[in-house]
Formats: sequence, structure tokens, C-alpha cells
Amino acid sequence: MVSPAVALAFIPFLVTLIIRYRHYFLLFYRAVLVRRLQDCLTGISREERAFQYVLTHAIPGDPHHILETFDQWCYHCEYLSNVGPHKGKILDRLICENTPLTVLELGTSCGYATILMAQCLPMGARLYTVEMDPRNAAVAEKVIRLAGFDEDTVELIVGASEEVIPQLKEKHGLLKADFVFMDHWKRCYLRDLQLLEAHGLLLEGATIVADNVVFPGAPHFLQYVKTCGKYQCKMHRTSLEYFRAIPDGMAELTYTGLD
Repeated sequence: MVSPAVALAFIPFLVTLIIRYRHYFLLFYRAVLVRRLQDCLTGISREERAFQYVLTHAIPGDPHHILETFDQWCYHCEYLSNVGPHKGKILDRLICENTPLTVLELGTSCGYATILMAQCLPMGARLYTVEMDPRNAAVAEKVIRLAGFDEDTVELIVGASEEVIPQLKEKHGLLKADFVFMDHWKRCYLRDLQLLEAHGLLLEGATIVADNVVFPGAPHFLQYVKTCGKYQCKMHRTSLEYFRAIPDGMAELTYTGLD
């Protein structure tokens, strides 16, 4: 057994640890513990609970108000890893600056970033969004249509990104993307970027934006894009969505097509 003296000696260390990493403990509490509790109490997924809140409080056909309602739910009810309002401003600005005609999103989740980008697209542009989880895709479909975007503007593709990307040309008619937003599993960023290269799906000069490259992080992806010679890379230092005290970042890449 541990003596009381030894146990007492660890208390200052534990207190320091809790204070230093309190924001990460709070993130774990909100993202994991609260979610599991609510899953048991409600019998429906967190994403479906978020949609029910949006359906009750948001104005149909108003993308901006739907995004604000999502933000209210994430701040005051449960945590969702949407791109959020602060990173959303960066993404919004990049879409407006580049005026892309063909956008590819990897990781639809609830459709938050999909709506944010779709409302900024020029006339005639098309957004393809890929979601692996059928349950999340079902929620996202309802959210996207609630915001007023039809299938001619936003096409939702359900499937794993490594299976969907090779089929984008033949099955979905996406010849080349001039804007890509990556916000799915971080460990898949590098693999999927290389798949896009291998299948010739990146237009020369295309912009690729990758979220959460600092936390939880995508180190192999960042190392590749900085050293392969195919990209100009810029980092946008920001914070984790809905947690201003946790540092994060978005990588903005410009595809040069050079090896």
C-alpha cells in the first residue's frame, strides 16, 4: 500500500496537472462523457440531437441562422467538432477569395462547413461532400436541404474517402477540384491528398484547406506538404472550435502541380 505521506506528496502535482490541462479535461467531459450520458438517456445520436435543436430553433432557408443555431447548441448543450464560427471566418474568406466552381469536402459530419461553403459559392458552382458514417450523412442531408441547397448545388456522397475518391470522375462527374476542404479523420489526410494527386483530381492552382492540423494534429500530412515541392503552404493559427484556450490551426495549401 502507498503510505499517506507519499499520497500527500502527489497532491500538489495532481493539482498542477489539473489546472494546467483543465481545458482538455473539460473537452473530454463535454465531448465524451456528456455524449455517452445523453446517448443513453435519449436513445439517439448526438448529431440527431443537434439536428432536432436546429429544426426547432433555426429559420429554414436561412444558412446563416442555421449556422448560428448550431453554434448556440455547441456552446451551451453538447460539443460537436464543427469548424465553428472563428475558423469558419477563415474558410468563408478563402471561398470568397478563390470563387471556386468545383469544391470537394472530405468529412461532412452534420453539414456545418458544407452550408458555410455553399452559401459563398458563385452561381453555377457545385460542392461534393463525402461522409463515411451513414447516420451522420442522414443528418447532414436534412440539414443541407433545410438550409435551402438542392442536389444541383450540393451532392452528398456516402462512403469511405479512400473508396469514393477513385470513383469521383466516372461515378460523380468530378473531373478536377479547384477547392478542397479536409475535416475528416486526421490520419487520413495524407493518404487522401495523395489519392487526389494520383487520380488527377486537383486543378493546378487549387486551394486545399485542412482543419485541426495542430490539435489533434496531422504531423505526417504537414511534413509531406512542406517537403514534397507540390504545394505552397500557409498556416492559420487559431483555436479549437468552441474552445478558445486550446491552440489549433488550419493549413492552407496551393497546388502547384510541380514535383
